[in-house]
Amino acid sequence: MTDAWLNQVFCEDALAGLARIPDGSIDLILTDPPYNLGKDYGNASDQQTVDEYLRWTEQWVDAALPKLKPNGSLYIFLTWRFSPEIFVMLKKRMMMMNEIIWDRRVPSMGGSVRSFSSVHDTIGFFVRRKDYYFDLDAVRIPYDAETKKARTRSIFIGAKWLEVGYNPKDLWSVSRLHREHPERADHPTQKPLEIIERMVKASCPPDGVVLDLFMGSGTTAIAAKRTGRNYVGFELNPEYCAIIAERLALPEVPAPPPKKLKKPRSTVNS
Repeated sequence: MTDAWLNQVFCEDALAGLARIPDGSIDLILTDPPYNLGKDYGNASDQQTVDEYLRWTEQWVDAALPKLKPNGSLYIFLTWRFSPEIFVMLKKRMMMMNEIIWDRRVPSMGGSVRSFSSVHDTIGFFVRRKDYYFDLDAVRIPYDAETKKARTRSIFIGAKWLEVGYNPKDLWSVSRLHREHPERADHPTQKPLEIIERMVKASCPPDGVVLDLFMGSGTTAIAAKRTGRNYVGFELNPEYCAIIAERLALPEVPAPPPKKLKKPRSTVNS
């Protein structure tokens, strides 16, 4: 089988299109499926009964997982309403490494008066086996100058953790894309590049392949292209397919290179 499927977004149902992709060829599945909250994506994919939604989720998961390499990973965006059931289903097939909480930085105004306002999305990070690919150094967050200055005592000098930055943790506070945001496309649930690029850089090797079964506005493809990875994906709505094509045709703006750090004078860890 040729690799003509690489760096393509197919305007079709993922369950039908997955046959294009060879088993064991994908490094990372990164996907943002419908949450079943009744949104209009130009089809009924987000308007199923609970039982239908959970059965459908299990169906596409079982069709997609054989495409992963043995050391591959999966990230899935979910809502708290269905993440417990879907996480249990996935844990029967993979190892769960993290439940990541995306704080969307929603302003403190409006919302429910009979419950607490929901301001986060849930992201599951799963792997196939213990030797999964993961490049923490690619996504470390540098310490600011004030923090470094506060760590001037001799016991901190040359400490590797201070030089290379810290692990992003499992609570990601990144603003949702407001209508005036330059990244924003005409899609109701578009995710920020900052989040998607972090996942790609951490869990897909350079020149590896990222699969997204529900491309939406194409952010996964954009992130893969910017970071030197390959992509393949599916999107059912022709209007969204056109948005993806337009975004991919724009002059490429590469992701910023990792900040060059001074070589540590010792290998003290923290």
